[in-house]
This record gives sequence, structure tokens and C-alpha cells, in this order.
Amino acid sequence: MSDKEPTTTIDPGGGHQPETLKRVMGPKLLLLFIVGDILGTGVYALTGKVAGQVGGAGWAPVILAFLIALITAFSYMELVTKYPQAAGAALYTHKAFGIHFVTFLVAFAVLSSGITSASTASNVFAANLVAGFGWDVSGTGVMWIALAFLTLIALINLRGVGESVWFNVVLTLIELSGLLLVIVVGFFALGSGDADFSRVMIFETEGDKSVFLAVTGATALAFFSMVGFEDSVNMVEETKDPRIFPKIMLSGLTITGIIYVLVSLVTVAAVPIGVLTESETPLLEVVREGAPGLPIDTIFPFMTMFAVANSALINMLMASRLLYGMAKQNVLPPVFAKVLAGRRSPWVSIIFTTLIAFALIFFVTTILPETVTASLGGTTSLLLLAVFAVVNVAVLILRKDKSGNAEHFKAPTILPWIGVVTCVFLVGPWARLDELIQYQIAAALVGIGVVLWAVTWFWNRSTKGTSTRFRNPEELS
Repeated sequence: MSDKEPTTTIDPGGGHQPETLKRVMGPKLLLLFIVGDILGTGVYALTGKVAGQVGGAGWAPVILAFLIALITAFSYMELVTKYPQAAGAALYTHKAFGIHFVTFLVAFAVLSSGITSASTASNVFAANLVAGFGWDVSGTGVMWIALAFLTLIALINLRGVGESVWFNVVLTLIELSGLLLVIVVGFFALGSGDADFSRVMIFETEGDKSVFLAVTGATALAFFSMVGFEDSVNMVEETKDPRIFPKIMLSGLTITGIIYVLVSLVTVAAVPIGVLTESETPLLEVVREGAPGLPIDTIFPFMTMFAVANSALINMLMASRLLYGMAKQNVLPPVFAKVLAGRRSPWVSIIFTTLIAFALIFFVTTILPETVTASLGGTTSLLLLAVFAVVNVAVLILRKDKSGNAEHFKAPTILPWIGVVTCVFLVGPWARLDELIQYQIAAALVGIGVVLWAVTWFWNRSTKGTSTRFRNPEELS
């Protein structure tokens, strides 16, 4: 989500008309933006957890997650070219169903996914900081570092950070460099005989779990690595030619999918599965094993920190600005729309979302200290898979709507249907690796939103005599 607010200009007739955002993004810049949005915390943190569910064949869930993301991407491509406005899933839901509370649930689920994603990134940042400096710190110590990092993110956010596309490009290049380094080191290890490529064909599941359920759970977890492409639709109003979106989105997904598969292959070939599963920094284990004579392992944790720091900042920006947007729409308490006088940053929304992230990290670290990253990352996947299921239904309903751009991209009809089925399937309990914790976190977050909605509804009815509804869902972003 972007925090840019539209301004207005005076037209020759004396009225006001909205001023559109500056269209600065061509194909190359948009491609880098999409790749950078997808790359990040998931592949750096969860590669070992995915392999731990299925053994050396950790590449299989990655491919399945890529295919599921690709199917849903087709729905986004159709909708963003039909309605080239920067509001994403909430806008598509509102146009399809016209039910304000359903629109709110989708918007708050997206907001919540930003908080869980940023919490995951903060935990990974803390783990790599500890590894980079070689500190002997317990899980509780890592938690306090993660909370301190989130505090820093909040302070930066309060200062008023605009989302710079070029800054995103720089961090994208750092992320790419880190992953390419892992791939090169992995293949070097294979060439020198220090890795065992035969491991990549071995399926190993925990306990008596069937291969099907193991792959299903690992795919749902690996899906966290593929999210991010949906954020790119928020840049449509700043793209020189929105018609290029389908081609560029497909290219971006394909590039990241290939990189992820290669990383999965060299990771399990270079490092024993047991080591990967236990490590909070699995890719660091690859560079340690594959190039023991080179000081790469001293640099790599800091490259990872850059990658996940960018994810944390952007997701907390999105969450606070979306909360602010819903308050401006009068569907959440107006206090969340308060901004600092000088910086114009939504300080109440920033503090509120940061406190929720604090609570998440503290709760999960206390209850499940061994699976903090997997639990929070899995909750992000759970929330977004539910949103994607709604988007896939929306694209089918909106086929009847003729109000959008007539020359929009159209996905093959079978794909949204497949998208609905696969997304709903991966939301089920059979796809959750830690049983109820992900549902509990997701329910708690959305429950907070529902309570806030109810308070706002009662206040609007009792004091203003007005209804609680989205006046302009296009302006949520």
C-alpha cells in the first residue's frame, strides 16, 4: 500500500478534479519493484523449515506454491487492468459484493498480514544480527532484539517515510545478490564434492505424517515466500502504461520462482536436513558449508538483515496507512486518522500497529519459542490465502461488470476456479504445521478489527445518526 494522498487542482470551469499520481514506472523499473516485493523474508528464513517437512525434496513445495501464486496472479492481472486504481483486494471485493463489512474484513486481513509479515521479518533480523556478531543469546534475547528493531521501524515511520521506488531497487539488488551468492556457493560445493545432490530426491516426513499432508503443509508455508506480487497493483497509477502489468507480473513471478527453486536445491544438497530445520538462518548455513575457506559467512547475515529490514518497514508502513485510510473512511475510530502536525505521519495508527506486532512476537516466543518464524510466516500465508480466495471469486463475479476498462487483460476462466479451490484448500487445518496457533493469531487479529468496527458502528449510529460504510474504497490506498 502506498501512503501517497491525492491532491486536487482547479479545472478551467472553476471546479476541483483529482490530480493523478505521476506515472514514472516503465517496464524495467516495474519489474524490479515486483521482484523486490516478492523476494525477502520467506526464502531467507523458511527454506529450512520447508525442507524439514519433506526432506531433500524441499523444492517440490516451492514449485507448488509458485504455481498457486501464479494462478491467483492471473486474477490480479485481469482486475488491475480492468480497474487501474491503487486499492487492491479491498476495491475488487467491494465492486464484486458491495457489502461494506465484507470489504472491511478483506482490508483488515490484508492489514493483519502486513503486521504478521513485519513481525516475522523482525525475528529474522534479530536472529541474523546475533549470528553476524557471534553473540551467545537465548531465544528471549532474540525476542528483545526483535522488539527493539520494531521500535526503530516505528520511529522511522513516525518521522514520515515515503516509499521510494529507487530505494526499493537498491535493496532489491542486495536481496538478489544474497540469493545469487547462495546459488553460486551451492554449485561450487557440488563441483568440489562437498555437497550431496542425491539428497534432493529424498522425501522424508515427520513421524507418521503422509507425504501428501507433509507436502500440503510445506506448500502453505512456502507460499509465504511468494506473497508480495499483489502489492504491485498499488503502483498501477504510477505506471506509464498499465497494459504492461500482465507481462511484467508474469516475468517477475517467473524470475523469483526460478531463483527460489535453485536456492532450495543447493540448500538441501549442501547442508544436512537436520541442521537446516534447527537453524533460524538456513541460508547462512549454506555459505558456511559451501565456502568454509572464505569470509562470506561474516558478510551474509548483514545482507540478510538488509533484505528483511526492507520487508519489515514496507509492511508496517502499509499496515499503519491502511488503518489510517479506514479511519478516514469512517469505518474505524477517527482517532486512527490523527497525524503529527509537522510530519503528517499517522502517529496513532503507527503506535497501534507496532503494539500489536510487539504482542505477537512476545506471545509466540513465549508459547512456541522453537517455531516463531514459521508460526508468524504461516499466519501471513493463512490470511493472504483467504484474501486470494475472495479475489478469485471476485474476478468471476466481475466478468458481468462493464464499467471497467473494456480492453483489459482476461484470464482463462478455468484459472480463477482453480485458484479458489487451491487457496481454500491451503487455508484448511491439514495445511497448518503447528495445528491451531496460526488460526488463533489470525482470529485474534481480525477479531480486534471487528471489535473496532462494532465500536465505530455504535458511535456513528448513536451520536451522528450515520451509517458505517466505505464512501470511497478507491482511496483506501
